[in-house]
Amino acid sequence: MKKILLLSLGIILTTLAWSQTQPASGKKDKKSEKRDRINALLKMEEEGEMIFNKHNIFGIKLNTDGWGISFEKGKFQTPRKTRLLQFEFNEKKHPKEDKDAGSIDLFTGNVNQFIFGKTNNFYQLKGGYGQQYLIGGKSNKNGVAVTALWAGGVSLGFEKPYYVDVEDLVTQERTRVKFEDVEDLFQYQYLGASGFTVGWDEVELNPGAHLKTALRFDYGRFNEAVAAIEAGLNVEFYSREVVQMIQNDPKRMFFNAYVTVLFGKRK
Repeated sequence: MKKILLLSLGIILTTLAWSQTQPASGKKDKKSEKRDRINALLKMEEEGEMIFNKHNIFGIKLNTDGWGISFEKGKFQTPRKTRLLQFEFNEKKHPKEDKDAGSIDLFTGNVNQFIFGKTNNFYQLKGGYGQQYLIGGKSNKNGVAVTALWAGGVSLGFEKPYYVDVEDLVTQERTRVKFEDVEDLFQYQYLGASGFTVGWDEVELNPGAHLKTALRFDYGRFNEAVAAIEAGLNVEFYSREVVQMIQNDPKRMFFNAYVTVLFGKRK
């Protein structure tokens, strides 16, 4: 009986030891294959051959004056040069925007917020053409590349009126107003912003142009999947002045810095 138990225990321990060595071996093989593949691509690039033909990249952007999302189509012209076609949607915030507490939702307990003095939400839809140049990482086997790029084109600005829900302190009447139309700012109790969907029927188009320059750090340069971070500067100019806050000077030109997280695919 003891011999049977010892034999069974030996078989179990041997099986466990064998199963634990298999994944490690598999991982080692995958790493070896990846290293060989990168070496082959690196050699092709050094010989002037095209590794990929194009890419499609999505981005989530944080600006010093707002936020945005982007989409980019790239066409590789040489191993070091790429032609870019970019599209962006952004919202621009005024530096003096501050959220204040309004009424409390009795059902959820949430506080309805609003921005005192805000006159317009300012959105931008951009389309641009540009070029990207590889400036570093040509012989880096880790696949990290540093590229410089520029892009410029049309920027369509959309000025959407900002509404707030209010209650008249004298009549107790509830209504919806714009700060730019209120003569006495202290005649109301401000209940909260009217919401994203309010005001789209009054949107005014403000066409303009934009130009940006940036550095891009691509951490998956020899992979089909794109994983990169872009940091740059952007300037925009519009056909007329944009009013964002009451009692503040409107502007035609906007300048900002930004960081974008990029992800996508190469082919």
